[in-house]
Amino acid sequence: MKQRQGLTRRRFLRATTGAGAVAAWPYVITSNALGNQAAAPANSRINIGVIGAGGMANHHLGWLINERRTKVVAVCDVDKAHQDSTAARVPGGCDKYDHFEDLLARPDVDAILCATPDHWHALVGIAACKAGKDVYCEKPLTLAVSQGRALADAVRRYGRVFQVGSQQRSDERFRHACMLAINGRLGQVRQVQTGLPPGPSGGGWQEGGDPPATLDWDRWLGPAPKVPWAPARCHGNFRWFYDYSGGNMTDWGAHHNDIAQWGLGMSLTGPVHIDGHGTFPTDGLYETATNYEVTYTYANGVKLHCSSSNRGGTRFIGTKGWVHVDRGWIDAEPKALLKEKFGQDDIHLYKSLAHPDNWVAHKINWLNCIESRRKPIADVEIGHRTISMCHLGVISMRIGRPFRWDPDREQIVGDPEANRWVSRPMRTPWRLT
Repeated sequence: MKQRQGLTRRRFLRATTGAGAVAAWPYVITSNALGNQAAAPANSRINIGVIGAGGMANHHLGWLINERRTKVVAVCDVDKAHQDSTAARVPGGCDKYDHFEDLLARPDVDAILCATPDHWHALVGIAACKAGKDVYCEKPLTLAVSQGRALADAVRRYGRVFQVGSQQRSDERFRHACMLAINGRLGQVRQVQTGLPPGPSGGGWQEGGDPPATLDWDRWLGPAPKVPWAPARCHGNFRWFYDYSGGNMTDWGAHHNDIAQWGLGMSLTGPVHIDGHGTFPTDGLYETATNYEVTYTYANGVKLHCSSSNRGGTRFIGTKGWVHVDRGWIDAEPKALLKEKFGQDDIHLYKSLAHPDNWVAHKINWLNCIESRRKPIADVEIGHRTISMCHLGVISMRIGRPFRWDPDREQIVGDPEANRWVSRPMRTPWRLT
């Protein structure tokens, strides 16, 4: 007897790979089955491929291998030691790959977790979209503004669900602070402060030598300039080199500046003037700013001051009070703001499913949106706009002058030299397509 061909989750996903398949809905569907550790039927589980199997991937892996709706079927890393250690954590094991293209070619992979260094995000993300995969990508989203625009366009073109790992949006404390700001409970907000950690003042003195036998160094570099391997360049230390990242201005800016733009109602646009100043390491290999001060001015006159000397987190300052939020705590003046309720006529920001761990809530939101085909709470366009303003701060610091920014055209205005920094060259044969 011929089995009836019902519309399974996998067949539904394959049917929604065309352009425009993701509906522009601001809400999520919750599942009554969340928290149930019993495996879902095989044809309804979301098969996950992990690309970049180092530190952050392993942080996410513990939840993915226990969530009833997911099955980790493959891992990919240019370091075989990472491949082996990560695959060993998957119950029953999983397939291992040296090249992400081979993993993406698998028709049974529905979605990927991308936890590579920043300079790979755009290439992997665009390739995943073309291959019909949904994506959870660690922040910072991209290495350059132009890469973010190319990636966001690809997500829309191929109709994918793309969640950026800015999990603070899935934390009720951060959401409450933004609700206070955007609904006028603080009065008129004219100033926001974000505090990020300073960068290392020096380090990475050891150069040369041969890379570990398990590591494909040329592949790790990929689109970045070819340089000799050094212990301080790769894995967790990549953040301190401008060829691979932007230091804490992009690494932590992708969190706290994201919250600032959320509370200001600027998530889909950006500032119009950027004035950045920084100090940089004077010895060793590290390049990214040690200390920094960046002032962003928006079209409505609001100023955002991002600094390594500010208190950590995000502070909205209004004419009637202030609220300051960071991981694990929130404070306000007057204190009654902390218990403020919001009514039907207020602006209600996107809310992830309530969960005590915002990392978990953020991934649950992603899975719910894969099933519903709705936009996630940290959609690719939001991640692109957030990291764009962080990159602009880095550009201003590095060239040593302020400039005007057109957030609609995504171009630096009246400064052709500075505008060239909006894009980053890629080493042959890598290119955005």
